[in-house]
Amino acid sequence: MFELQGKRALVTGSSRGIGRAIALALAEAGADVIVHCTGRADAAAQVVEEIRAMGRQSFYIQKNLMDADCADVIASRVRETFGAVDILVLNASIQYKKPWESITAQDFADQMNVNTRASMLLMQAVVPEMKARHWGRIVAIGSVQEMKPHPDMLVYSASKAAQTMMIKSLAGQLAPFGITCNSIAPGVIYTDRNTEALSDPEYAKKVTDQIPARFYGEPRDCAGAAVLLCSDAGRYITGQSLYVDGGKSL
Repeated sequence: MFELQGKRALVTGSSRGIGRAIALALAEAGADVIVHCTGRADAAAQVVEEIRAMGRQSFYIQKNLMDADCADVIASRVRETFGAVDILVLNASIQYKKPWESITAQDFADQMNVNTRASMLLMQAVVPEMKARHWGRIVAIGSVQEMKPHPDMLVYSASKAAQTMMIKSLAGQLAPFGITCNSIAPGVIYTDRNTEALSDPEYAKKVTDQIPARFYGEPRDCAGAAVLLCSDAGRYITGQSLYVDGGKSL
């Protein structure tokens, strides 16, 4: 039920962190995986090699999701190499941490363009082929901040909430075509985005004290949820937000 043999997946922002863990987990389940990065092509190439070592097909695409043509460029490259994708994982995001009074128009545009607009454009690019095959999986990586926003990440939390509402809107529209649309909302996950902050014992204790499970997660904690939602084991799950947060959203 959890096998993805013969499926082709595109995971945005998969050169590191949660995206990397999901890409490797999908490959382990049998999928061929397209790795995406904005920078760090060397890291993306390393993920590709790890996937190929499992006997799967893989390559990486480097493209900035702030660009208005990001979906067209990525979709074109995918068609040239894989033909089409069965699974789209919308993981890439950016976040700027600052008091809301200091947020600039550019700060707003950057986060909304990458975290929300690019998600819509990529879905527009891949859904027609999913419809034609009457099978598809779309998984957006949201955030616990949709439920409990950080006071210094106003736009980031808003962009993730908007992304999740797109998923919920499309879930009902695409279900008749065999396409499921879901969101995974991670809590505090130990990635290079927050390594520096969590290296401070006092701050780390403050963070974990706010998590009922009393520890922060790792990227692999999100990977199992992604495999569930992308496989036939999750075929009857759509329009849902799955919080992987140790209870922080409670």
